[in-house]
Parts: sequence; C-alpha cells; structure tokens
Amino acid sequence: MSLKKILWMATTAATLQTGLATTAVAQSQEPIRIGALLSTTGGLAGLGIPQRDGILLAQKLINADGGINGRPVEVILEDDATNPDAALTKVNTLVHSQKVAAIIGPTGIAQTVAIGSVTQPLNIPVLAFTGMGPAVEKSRDCVFHLTPAQELNAKGLLAYAKEIGAKRVGVLHDSGYGQVIWGAMSKLGGDYGVEFVGVEKFELSATDATAQAAKVKATEPDAVIVLSSLATPFRNLRQVGLTAPIISVHGTATYDIVKAMGAAADNIIHAEFLIAEDPQPYQTDFVAAYQKEHGQLPKHFEAAGYDALMAIAAAMKKSGDTGTNGELCKELRAPYQGAFALYDFSAEDLGGLKLESFNYSLLTNGKFSRLPFKASE
Repeated sequence: MSLKKILWMATTAATLQTGLATTAVAQSQEPIRIGALLSTTGGLAGLGIPQRDGILLAQKLINADGGINGRPVEVILEDDATNPDAALTKVNTLVHSQKVAAIIGPTGIAQTVAIGSVTQPLNIPVLAFTGMGPAVEKSRDCVFHLTPAQELNAKGLLAYAKEIGAKRVGVLHDSGYGQVIWGAMSKLGGDYGVEFVGVEKFELSATDATAQAAKVKATEPDAVIVLSSLATPFRNLRQVGLTAPIISVHGTATYDIVKAMGAAADNIIHAEFLIAEDPQPYQTDFVAAYQKEHGQLPKHFEAAGYDALMAIAAAMKKSGDTGTNGELCKELRAPYQGAFALYDFSAEDLGGLKLESFNYSLLTNGKFSRLPFKASE
C-alpha cells in the first residue's frame, strides 16, 4: 500500500472519529428544551400542523449539525386546541414543569395574548405565528412576531386590488382571524381608491356561508377579498356563481386548504410569502430540505415554524448563552433572514415584515404560480 493511500486513510479515519465524537458530546449534554405551543387540533389546525412540521425539521437539522453550543435541542410539543384557556394552562406546564428556554407559537392571536401574561414577567422569549395584535402586546418586548400585523395583511390585499383596477370590492370574512383583519382594512379603503360595497361575516364554526356569499355577489363587485383560513367561503362564492377575481390572505395558501376547496380552487390570488414551485433564492435550501424530508413542497407556515427554531438557535449560538431568558430576548432583537421572509425582530412591531415582503401567487388547478406584481409602500 502506498504512503499516500495510508495517509489518506488515516486522515479520513481521524475526521470520522472527530465527527462522531462531536455528535456523541452533543448527545451526552443536557438538552435545551424549547416549548412549541400550537393549534394542532381545533379551528386553526390547518395552520398549526404545518407549523409543527417546520419546527421538527429544524430540530432534526440542528441536532444533526451538533446541536446548539454542543447541546441537543428537545422540542416539547403541546396542543392548545385553538383555545386561549387551554393555551394558558399548557404554557404554565411548559414554563414551570418543563423549564423550557423559549416558546414557539401560539398559532392564534387570542392564544398569543393569553400566554403573554405568563411569559413576559419571566422574560421568556415567545416566537408567535401572529402579527402584533391588541394594544397590550405593545408592552411585551419579548414576544416576537413571525407573520404580518393585521394592518399589513390588509395593505397587502388592497395593494393588489388597486393593481387590477378594482374600485368596488366585496369582503367575506370569518369571525376570528378575518374579523381582526377587517377591523384594520375597513379604515384603509380610501388610501387605495377602494369602496367596500358588500361586507359579510360568517362564524368560524360555520360549514356553509352561502347566504353571505350570495349577498356579496349581489353587490356586483369588481373583486372579492376573502379574510379567512377556511375553505368554506371559496366553495360558496363559486356555488353562487361569482366570476369576479378573488383575492385572499396567506392563511388559505396551503395545499391542504386548497384540497378542501375542491373545484373552487382555481383563479384565486394570494398575498403570501413562499411559492415553493418558484422559490426566492433565500428559500431554496429550506424548500429542498423539506421536500427531501416529507416528499412534498412546503408553504409559508412550515417555513415560519422552521424559522422560529432556527432563529432561536442562531441567537443562542451567537451569545453562547442557553439559559438566561433576558439575554436571549436581547439577542433575538435583530434582523434575521428566514425562509418565510427577512425579519427584523428589533422593529417596533417585533417582526419587521414590510409590504415588500409579500409574494403574490395565482392558484390554478391546485398549484401556485408567481405573479410579477410586487407591492411597495
């Protein structure tokens, strides 16, 4: 055997042993516990489940890379069943019994507001899948937001309505998430040259909103904006014969919700973030990793879950501190390039998403294609 080959074998063996030793050290260390409080059942399960899948992918990749500062990550999953009272109970368990270093979630606004009363006094970071909501959240400087504030959602939708020349706009919204966005949107019509000609609300628990859809159609709108994370209003709008363009929030831009729309899942415009069929350069690695893991394309809720844990890991690695909550909050207050978008957790709304963060897609035959439109302030 040649000297060159012997040296190559020795180097390879040493490298392998070093890698195994690093992994073994990480696995032998006390894990860093991160709580994930999500709505994996109830009305928001369509959002909570993909958020969970993104978090678990991030956990797998972080641990495969040696963990955080030599310690493995252990994600403690809890389901709040889309209920703020349950969220409050579960967060107390995560904080006081499981001793988690941070909370990822909740999925919904009401749950995010509820748990802040527990996490904020203790400086426990919360990376919520909501935009900043009620006024009480402005005093919570350790709750970071991974999706747009509702006014920004409203602006993203109205910007596209303006782009297509829609002057008379109908709105169909649910009594939860949609009601909050409508509260912001109702004040912005004049800024975009839009008159709201028919606004109808349906209950989150409703399985049929045909009556409301018919009333919106009767106003003969140039376009209809749907504010909901449910498939119901789309089916009903098509059933009553609406032919005007439908513009929707990112909450329905998921493959599962599209599947539930059935034949109605066609010619819907979404103001969203991740078009996996045509990702932005900063999204390609995540899309590839998710597709390898699950055999299907992700959407932005999986990306937000992934970003939440990756942002925590980056902050912990940077500070070298995995246990002091106040220090972790401080370290998180910085820009972070995620797969969802570029965040700025030091911004006033502790999320930093902008109108330019939106990507616009056209849903055709269950697939999303990128539209050339880009909104700006």
